[in-house]
Amino acid sequence: MSIMTSPASVELIKKVKEVAFLEGEFITRAGKPTSYYIDKYLMETRPEVLGPLTDELSQLMPDPGTYDRIAAPELGAVALAAMVSVKVNKPFIIVKKQSKDYGTQKLIEGHFEKGERVVVLEDILTTAGAALRACDIVEEVGLTVTGIVGVVNREEGAEANIEKAGYSMKALLTTTDLKNA
Repeated sequence: MSIMTSPASVELIKKVKEVAFLEGEFITRAGKPTSYYIDKYLMETRPEVLGPLTDELSQLMPDPGTYDRIAAPELGAVALAAMVSVKVNKPFIIVKKQSKDYGTQKLIEGHFEKGERVVVLEDILTTAGAALRACDIVEEVGLTVTGIVGVVNREEGAEANIEKAGYSMKALLTTTDLKNA
């Protein structure tokens, strides 16, 4: 069930469903067939959705004293992290899918210091594969993951996979919320 229960939050769920919840035949990144798809770019590229969405995400972030920066897996979480970063006054880094073919070959863009604590901010959590990969990358460079925050929990194993990996997870809304909106 959603943690978003205020009238404005209920309206946001309806707006996300209206602009980004697509029904049909799709294959998830994990390779599973599904009858719906949540198009993160349709919600993240519209200011009338992105603004209220990141207002709600900012409220979902942990206590500011428990983390130093936000980590955003590219590409879908970058717009979210940029907006939330400004709203919570915390810097962010981008965790890349692959390293560059030039320069330092790094998988993280942006400044950070070893030993810092990060919250991984993800858009859609299905199995949490991308979020957990981001966790591995930031920990390899000496950062500590304090938790994972997502926009939508598709309720297809992400929470169990995240807990199994030793992390905690919060999601703004679920597929059930969208289907029932």
